[in-house]
Amino acid sequence: MSPVLDTASVLPRDREETVRHAVWQSVVPVEIDHHLPAQDLSVHIGLGTVGPLRICSAQATALTVERTERLARQDEEPAVFLGLQLTGTSLVAQNDRQSLLGPGDFALYETTAPYTLRFAEGVAHHFIRFPRAALTLPERSLREIAAVPLRSDNPIARLASAYFSQLATSKELRQDAHAGPVLDPSIELVRAVVAYQLGRPDQARGPLEATLGMRITQYMRARLADPDLSAAQIAAAHGISVRHLYTVLARSGISLGDWIRSHRLAECRRELAGPGARLRTIAATGRSWGFMDATHFSKVFKQAYGMSPRAWRDQNHRRPSG
Repeated sequence: MSPVLDTASVLPRDREETVRHAVWQSVVPVEIDHHLPAQDLSVHIGLGTVGPLRICSAQATALTVERTERLARQDEEPAVFLGLQLTGTSLVAQNDRQSLLGPGDFALYETTAPYTLRFAEGVAHHFIRFPRAALTLPERSLREIAAVPLRSDNPIARLASAYFSQLATSKELRQDAHAGPVLDPSIELVRAVVAYQLGRPDQARGPLEATLGMRITQYMRARLADPDLSAAQIAAAHGISVRHLYTVLARSGISLGDWIRSHRLAECRRELAGPGARLRTIAATGRSWGFMDATHFSKVFKQAYGMSPRAWRDQNHRRPSG
């Protein structure tokens, strides 16, 4: 994720102001109390975007973040944050409600009302900022959902946690070419989480179906190295039949076997051209991406790229002559 702020390269006397400026300019204006002397505080922030979504991934020493009433009143770009806890715990408070988040939990809170985030154990968090207008959620629903812990006992929240964790860390998904295909499912998935959490499951069905194709492809990307990746496994993970899986993929122009094979080959090709490629055998590289038969791997690689995997590796790692 880029750009990145790391206070390790900042003089201690400048760290608090550097962090404050970065957060105000790139995320949202808030007051930050670091709880530590300047020389002891540590903050690492990665920033990214997906269309109008802003993503901030942060690792830091203990701190408290406060969106004051004054700052909330001055909000010119109303937004809703999805705060996803990675490790440890944190506390989120808004609208006279507060919740403790553990690993994998997340909460929603809006910028037009004061809120407080306490990271007593340090920060390990993804912050994803949605334009409030894009979510088109009723004000009442936003008030009801604010600072409610969204956990694995909500099956839609469980899906969303995995989805947004991958979105925050995947450079590929944050490329401009994917902004459109990623934006709509992201918004619809938040709407589905809210509808389900507030006891309106019928309203969650449409958004869930709209995001299904994206969630399936993300699932497959994350498990490319699994040699047992199959239609049955993918369908079971998403609570659908194998027949429905093929229907969803067909709507996106995807042939399951071709998709898995081409993406596995692309990963093998990348590794064979990368550093350390000569430290392992061709067959081992193929096995690491699900090609258990070395002969078959070599055959399909040559069909796809016009040369054998060994020739591709050698082309990218020519030994110096003489």
